Amino acid sequence: MLRIGGSVVASPIDPNLFAGYVQLLHDLKVLGNEVVVVVGGGKLARDFIGFARDLGLAEESQDEVAISVSRLFAQLFAEKLGGFGCKAVPITIEDAEKCLRRGKIVVMGGLKPGMTTDAVAAQVAEKVRADLLVKATDQDGIYDKDPRKHADAVKLDNMSFQDLSRVFSEEKHKAGIHQIIDPEAVKILMRGRIRVAVVNGFKPENVMMAIKGKNVGTLIS
Repeated sequence: MLRIGGSVVASPIDPNLFAGYVQLLHDLKVLGNEVVVVVGGGKLARDFIGFARDLGLAEESQDEVAISVSRLFAQLFAEKLGGFGCKAVPITIEDAEKCLRRGKIVVMGGLKPGMTTDAVAAQVAEKVRADLLVKATDQDGIYDKDPRKHADAVKLDNMSFQDLSRVFSEEKHKAGIHQIIDPEAVKILMRGRIRVAVVNGFKPENVMMAIKGKNVGTLIS
């Protein structure tokens, strides 16, 4: 299971990085892996949430707009993957499971209001019994405090899910939430006992290193 943060590939949009991830997905498939990808909407999704909020739309509608943006980025991946991916972006977990059973690489965005793309990735990972979820984010891993605000922040190489509560800035979902892992997703991952690796997503090779068990980013178990 691969969760690509919108902050990595979509803030701003980086065609070269997109191409790098497409090659990575191709390589993972050739190596015999079953692969599901959930991509976020990044800054563009948050901009549209802001537009929707300024229009006086309810939070559910703000979420719907962000979901549409994430699915656009998923469509770009799917189109570039060609025959290796699904023709259509799955809009339900069942759709994703069917695509995976056909031997395809699944790439999807958000699913429904009130659920972040982290939570989508966690739910799909639980459904397909993934043995690892790699989150490619805009940081080198998880720190003991926000490195964007604290120069003395220390990266953690290993941690437990219980430790995560100490580094959360938000404890529940809201439209546009942006932190290292959504707390709702953590509950699902704990329940499914799914290992998580958080890596710097600006280098797609970090994802391959995490899958091979190399020391990169932060491992949560």
